[in-house]
Amino acid sequence: MDWCRGHVIGHGSSASVSVAVSNCSGDVFAVKSAELSQSGWLQKEGEILSTLDCPQIVAYKGCDSTTENNKIMFNLMMEYVKGGTIGDAIRKHGDHNRLQESMIIRYTKQIVKGLDYLHSIGIVHCDIKPSNILLAENGDVKIADFGCAKRLNKADDKVVIGGTPLFMAPEVVRGEEQSFPADIWALGCTLIEMATGRSSWSHLMTTTTSPTYVLYKIALSGESPNIPEFLSDQAKDFLDKCFRRDPKQRWASKQLMEHPFLKEFDAIDMKQSQEFDVTSPTSILDHEMWNSEEESVTSSSDSIIQECLDNSPMQRIKKLSMNSEVANWTWEESWVTIRTNESKTSRVGGDGGEKLIIRSSSVGYFNNNAGCYTSDSCSF
Repeated sequence: MDWCRGHVIGHGSSASVSVAVSNCSGDVFAVKSAELSQSGWLQKEGEILSTLDCPQIVAYKGCDSTTENNKIMFNLMMEYVKGGTIGDAIRKHGDHNRLQESMIIRYTKQIVKGLDYLHSIGIVHCDIKPSNILLAENGDVKIADFGCAKRLNKADDKVVIGGTPLFMAPEVVRGEEQSFPADIWALGCTLIEMATGRSSWSHLMTTTTSPTYVLYKIALSGESPNIPEFLSDQAKDFLDKCFRRDPKQRWASKQLMEHPFLKEFDAIDMKQSQEFDVTSPTSILDHEMWNSEEESVTSSSDSIIQECLDNSPMQRIKKLSMNSEVANWTWEESWVTIRTNESKTSRVGGDGGEKLIIRSSSVGYFNNNAGCYTSDSCSF
């Protein structure tokens, strides 16, 4: 494709997103670019995206490589969605950042449709959250950012865990598995954020709360996020189906499509429900999303690995924060996407916030503001 790159609308430590235009047709699209030598994760995202065809998923437009400023760049071309994200809509909306339940139903039903399509072809998104759901001008939603996505029928993907810690299901935080039910848990967390304007675990988060405590609650306590009392009974029941601690008991996307909560969608007057503002931002991706790219760093020594592996699950979780030099954790907008791969080393980067890195044998925190990184090699 003959195209011209426009201004940058998003960036991370190893990638950037630009507006672009086709020189032949004049069509506008988005280009996500990374240096070819560091683009393995982006090529994988493009491979997955190229096989998808669903109205609720951002469309693939192609890929190529270019030479720019003496660097060879890999470029992934995608549909340009200029309505911002659900995360943007939550932050901009009035009434304490809460979205009306009619809007929540509209968005949730489309997300479930997208997930049902993905799950039906064996793909787990692994990072469902408001900042990864794009809004078209007509209020339709598009699931984006497949950088953590994986095909369950590929043996080399089964041990890979990625996503955003506060949206992770208990079994994912424990490092056990990340399959279709994990997307459903994250969907529930997304719904709560739409309804409250806050994280689903916000009741645990204070300036004095330790990250160990929150990780423990998610992974091992047996508790689930608090379901807001002001929601309708049908919304509460829908969330109850998403937040089953046992992934085998969690409802599948196809079951959720038939839930009475989403059935209300057909009775909603769409003109009354379209109360969103899509005039800004112009980016298809928000700041959170582009603080999420990682590259590679040196892992811990063999002695630390063995010491951590000998510990109990609770001690392992405690280790995640004991070595951090951060005195006060900022919870709002701070824990962002993590990505992992089969390699033994990784490096984190970005513009701000804490990042939790989980591999089959490595866990660590990074705080960009403090400039410190700690890593414990273990599974929990």
